[in-house]
Amino acid sequence: MLGISYWVVPIFSSVVWIACLVAMLSYWAATGKPHYVTMDAGQHIPYISDIGAETLKPMFIALSAVSVVTFDLAFLFERYLRHTGKLAPNTSVWQKVYSGCATVAAIAGAAGLILLTIFDCKNHDTLHNIFLCVFIGGYIISAIFICWEYQRLGIHYRQHSILAYSFWIKLAFIFIEVALVIAFGVCSKKHKYNVAAVLEWTIAYFYCFYVASFFLDFLPAIRTKHHQSSETQMEMAESGGARGDAAAEDGQYFRGHVPATNGHTNGYTNGATNAYTNGATNGHTNGNGYVSHTADGYPKPAESAPLPSRNF
Repeated sequence: MLGISYWVVPIFSSVVWIACLVAMLSYWAATGKPHYVTMDAGQHIPYISDIGAETLKPMFIALSAVSVVTFDLAFLFERYLRHTGKLAPNTSVWQKVYSGCATVAAIAGAAGLILLTIFDCKNHDTLHNIFLCVFIGGYIISAIFICWEYQRLGIHYRQHSILAYSFWIKLAFIFIEVALVIAFGVCSKKHKYNVAAVLEWTIAYFYCFYVASFFLDFLPAIRTKHHQSSETQMEMAESGGARGDAAAEDGQYFRGHVPATNGHTNGYTNGATNAYTNGATNGHTNGNGYVSHTADGYPKPAESAPLPSRNF
């Protein structure tokens, strides 16, 4: 699977969840903003579950399941990439434990969302509220363990600033989401259902941005893949050039060919030098009669040739 495919998973999950929320809210507005039986008498803004318990229940179940299942895959891919070294590997057993706990909590949260869509607030109000707590609590706990893991990773890999960015984003999600959930619970208890409904929609949309933020965690895997590909191409080009040069040299030496440069230089230099030296020396010697030198280093004339013998 290509590195670029991993960051698509959280983005896809986020888009599916947003599409589900927008479709439900748009349907409610397009149908005249009806007052559902699960809504309080003074409530004018429905909860997500109020809309999901009616006509759009099949879509609510399907899109919610697709969203959380693909999101949980992001946790598994992150674990795999760290194990294979495509992301900064864990430096201790505890970091792996944090990652495992985050994954388990995320799976629990996913199960909570799927179950709360099945057990709607219209027919299974108690179970619906229990699974709602499991959904919200599961992903908050998962975010806590992810932050814990990234905080430890950031200490060992200070050069990887993306770990710090991801840590602060997830930490912000924890604080904001916890604050919104507390406010939602307080408003519900005080029967301020319209405010509580607005808070619930805000929590749901903010959750989308948290899911989408996981694409940051996969960016180093993409860069590593591209960096390795570039290095591989460069190494192949360099090794190919080296083999080409070696082949040329091997052909010159093993096939009996003398390099043109050496042949031209040696032939010209040796021939010219020898011809000049021999010609000048022989001509100078033969023409002027100098054959040796005196003790002082000066050339002396050659002795006269002996006269022909007269004894005949």
